[in-house]
Amino acid sequence: METIQLKNPEILPTSEVLAEVLGDSFAVFDELMKTITDPNFGLVVDWHYYNDGKAWLCKVVFKKKTVLWLSAWDGYFKTTFYFTEKNSATIFELDIDDSIKKEFNAQKPIGKLLPLTIEMKEKEQLKDLLKIIEYKKGLK
Repeated sequence: METIQLKNPEILPTSEVLAEVLGDSFAVFDELMKTITDPNFGLVVDWHYYNDGKAWLCKVVFKKKTVLWLSAWDGYFKTTFYFTEKNSATIFELDIDDSIKKEFNAQKPIGKLLPLTIEMKEKEQLKDLLKIIEYKKGLK
């Protein structure tokens, strides 16, 4: 069973630490960070150690809106978006891989929110991820 990494509150998730944990997918992570923190995207990345999950998580924010959460796993990272029922239907209209839509459709709600999680391993996945980020940024 896969387990979340970055569980030590004393070890900050620096580039060196992330490169070790993410392995080959660090290049994907690095490209994502450069893209979303660029002024054109305007997202802010905030790593924080959360006691409830006993791990470091990255909250990615646009203005005051949380766009996505990012977690580090052994050899890859996960991005998770949360949508309300009202704005989740439009996900199926986005020009993204059908497997993402199928996975999202199969998710069970967490409270009133519907999670969309993507395991990021390949640079080819960034195109779809960035489309979802843009969509989420534009929601009211």
